Amino acid sequence: MDEWIDYYDSTHTIYASKLHRDLHFQIVARDIIGYISSPDSVVLDYACGEALSAAKVADACGKLYLAEPAPGVRGRLIARFAPNTKIRVRSLDDLRKMDESVDLVVMNSVAQYMTPDELDSAFAVIRRLLKPGGRLVLGDILRPEVGMTKDVLALLKFASSHGFLKDALYGLASTALSDYRQLRTRVGLQRYSEDQMIKKLAAAGFLGSRAPFNIGHNPWRMTFVARHAFQRN
Repeated sequence: MDEWIDYYDSTHTIYASKLHRDLHFQIVARDIIGYISSPDSVVLDYACGEALSAAKVADACGKLYLAEPAPGVRGRLIARFAPNTKIRVRSLDDLRKMDESVDLVVMNSVAQYMTPDELDSAFAVIRRLLKPGGRLVLGDILRPEVGMTKDVLALLKFASSHGFLKDALYGLASTALSDYRQLRTRVGLQRYSEDQMIKKLAAAGFLGSRAPFNIGHNPWRMTFVARHAFQRN
């Protein structure tokens, strides 16, 4: 995951335009809010990225932890949300020192950048942090049978419906020659079938099921909702 952290901590061009970037975070925030069961809930966004719309999520819950591994991104989060008393920014290492305290953990568009062992370690930390009855929402999981073409079509449909199709076409051409494409080719992205992810969650002590809709704009990817498979004494 380290190479991907370095990439997202750089000046990258993963978004076709400012509008694309802003819409992405707005839609993710909207979908996260849909999983918040109470205005008093404690929510953790695991490897949250820039989280530009996190204030909206914070408005819907009692406390929001933004955990981010990239130091540059983390610094921007601290500066951006310093006035918001509901938001706390943490590193992933900080999470290992926290006690059981979280009602909802969201890990969106992260698992594909982690090795299977790294994902297992993250699940162990998350399971310890979740309160009894708490939920893990694991979003944007790539499927083995769905290739990059579907991702491109999903982006173009999203762009067409939100007015940035020209920027998306230019962005796709740029991405084909970018560090992202080279890194994706060299390091690769992890993919899981529905059955594989449910089994992986079960091995980590979770009872999981696929959600009807994916978080974000891409319907070809999957979201899972998981709880403790058994309650601890």
